[in-house]
Amino acid sequence: MGVYWAIGVRSFRRFSTYRIATASGAFTNTVFGFILCGIYLTLWQERPGLGGYDVSDALTFVWLQQGLLMPIGIFGATTTVELGERVRSGEIAVDLYRPTQLLLWWLSVDFGRAMFQLLVRGVAPLLVGALVFDLKFPSGALTWCAVAAGLVFAILVSFGLRYLVALSGFWITDSRGMEALALMLSCFFSGMILPLVVFPGWLGEVARATPWAATLQVPIDIWLGRNPGGTGAALVFQLGWILILLLSCQLATLVATRKVVIQGG
Repeated sequence: MGVYWAIGVRSFRRFSTYRIATASGAFTNTVFGFILCGIYLTLWQERPGLGGYDVSDALTFVWLQQGLLMPIGIFGATTTVELGERVRSGEIAVDLYRPTQLLLWWLSVDFGRAMFQLLVRGVAPLLVGALVFDLKFPSGALTWCAVAAGLVFAILVSFGLRYLVALSGFWITDSRGMEALALMLSCFFSGMILPLVVFPGWLGEVARATPWAATLQVPIDIWLGRNPGGTGAALVFQLGWILILLLSCQLATLVATRKVVIQGG
């Protein structure tokens, strides 16, 4: 495990070198946070209590959403982009020669990235939002522990989805089409466009049952204390998708690497 810890640490350091890009990204998230707050204030003024959220819940959702987009990898991240490209170019052969497990290697890389993004891109917009609006924060050590667990689980669910998308290149040659489809599904079903609690009827039921809901909507609801079945049920929901996705990732890795053809050779 020391090898994978070292990989994660180096991934953290790697992303910490992009200081200007990180600062620009945090600024962009903050600007979009204010824009969305204007939209949400108008929406909740017309429909008070929409989806069971009050105005403070909705505004807190906005700033948590903006802070978690990059750490969780809603738009795709290292695993989707770099691993997908390595499969497409054939450089994946080098990864397979390493005396490490492919799945754990990329999980370590992605986790190091996520931790850096969480500390910088996650905290900065939330602090700015808290200075301007009356946001809700968890109370009590137990709630904070549940929030931390929910965030870790969200990153793992997101990694599982992105890893499977990247590995699809073993069968379809170029995974960029799958990446575009995954991005669309992630934006719609994660709660990035609107909180899933405002989705009506069967659409809301389906959306809240998908793995994408476990990446953004569920950890934010843990923060807000708004999970329908309680915090424990929310964590179990995330953990269930983690097990399904990581087992699928390992199976896909075994099948994909049983026989690898690089550049027709």
